[in-house]
Amino acid sequence: MRVLFIYPNLNAQIGFNYGISYISGILKAEGIETHLLNVNEQVGYPLDLERIKKDVLRINPDFIGFSVLTTQCKYALEIARNIKTYLDVPIIFGGIHPTMDPRGVLAEPVVDYICVGEGEDAFLELVRKGDPAGIRNIGYKRNGSIIVAPMRPFKEIANMPFKDYEIFDFQQIIDAKDGWVGLTASRGCPFRCTYCLNHKIMALYKDDGHLPRTYLRRHTVDEVIGEIEYLLSRYTGIRMFIFDDDIFTFDKEWLHDFSARYRAVTKIGFVCNAHARVFDREMARDLKEAGCRIVKFGLESGSNRIRRDVLNRYMTNDHIAEAFFIAHGFGLHTSAFVMVGLPYETEEDMMETVKLLARIKPGRFRWTLFFPFIGTKAYDIAEKAGMIDFDRMSGLDNFTDETCMILGEDANLFAEKLKTMFCLFVNGYGNADGKGKYLSLAKRVKALTKSEWEREKESIASELHVLDREMELNGMPYYCVKYNPFMGVRSDWTDDSLSA
Repeated sequence: MRVLFIYPNLNAQIGFNYGISYISGILKAEGIETHLLNVNEQVGYPLDLERIKKDVLRINPDFIGFSVLTTQCKYALEIARNIKTYLDVPIIFGGIHPTMDPRGVLAEPVVDYICVGEGEDAFLELVRKGDPAGIRNIGYKRNGSIIVAPMRPFKEIANMPFKDYEIFDFQQIIDAKDGWVGLTASRGCPFRCTYCLNHKIMALYKDDGHLPRTYLRRHTVDEVIGEIEYLLSRYTGIRMFIFDDDIFTFDKEWLHDFSARYRAVTKIGFVCNAHARVFDREMARDLKEAGCRIVKFGLESGSNRIRRDVLNRYMTNDHIAEAFFIAHGFGLHTSAFVMVGLPYETEEDMMETVKLLARIKPGRFRWTLFFPFIGTKAYDIAEKAGMIDFDRMSGLDNFTDETCMILGEDANLFAEKLKTMFCLFVNGYGNADGKGKYLSLAKRVKALTKSEWEREKESIASELHVLDREMELNGMPYYCVKYNPFMGVRSDWTDDSLSA
């Protein structure tokens, strides 16, 4: 038996796909041969249907599984349609997008089966049986009808077969990501934020009798440490581990145990996600002593109204400020994640985000334009309000260049200004220069009409560069775009091992 995975990841950052690596690990443990086409121009594999055809025919698989994100679905379908012209083999779509929109994906003629939710056991059962009937988590078509089987219980992740790193050119990914290596120590999240997939997944499983409290699971400390030791012994150039868990710090006892063990294994730093409502001094101390270099917090918005009424995030700006104060008190570099262009977000709400960042002074902040993922409550909110430009949405590959949201002329224009000059606004409203120069320029930008903005933004960028240069010469810290176009980093941060 031979399975080919195809991972379209075009016009996007290089990524290691945890789902494929877990499933491939399980298949290989059962003696099933697996292969991967990692379709990403940054790893030397652009969207080239002729090249894909040669590789598919060379591998000659019995099953082809696509891992599909919403923004990559159009590419997955294009590849699948082409494959069907020269090879008659079952095509399975799995991953986030089929989970969020199972019937929409199965309605595509080229998709034979889908895998909904966690796919390790379902995919293995499908490959073994060859017939989707009766396999939980699998969807298929029969006699013109779409059938989506009930969900099986959440998989216990402790003692699973090792992730299959070999199916990727993992050394190439390490090198391309400047030595950063992603890991996950857990699955699931207890919160139900409207823009995130977690509330949808919990609801899908709950409908079939599986309680949400069983969603959050964690690998043992032994497993995580063992995986780190495996990576260090097998690959070179690792300079930073990044834990992609939704909330790495959720289990305090686990974190304490992990922190003690981690430092005994390696001096390499790590990055992790925390939650402003689930963060205290003991956690900060454990992270610092373990070698944590950056602790990241998702703020999403500085508007209490938007967080509470639109995003279902029940924390205040004071909670957020306290978490950053604690982290900074233990010498941790902090990162804040925010979005602009949220449903019902006004210019004033976006300014609340600017002012919150200016208040908490993170080590760095990263922004994105809100994208309404189908299947989420935030999508329903935006759709019901008529706020989605579906034509623009279908053409988007990422969330940093354009928004598909229709917020009104003023709010859309300010979102465009903000994503272009976020650092200027935070420097201005934080009075980074102490003389109001940044603030004066930010207020000018804020007042520009659309045509004035288009005409003047390059000259304003030049003025901003002069201000930044003055700050640099005077040795004063300020935020500047660094490492990628959607990240502002304090200028006094000079550790380039944290570049990615």
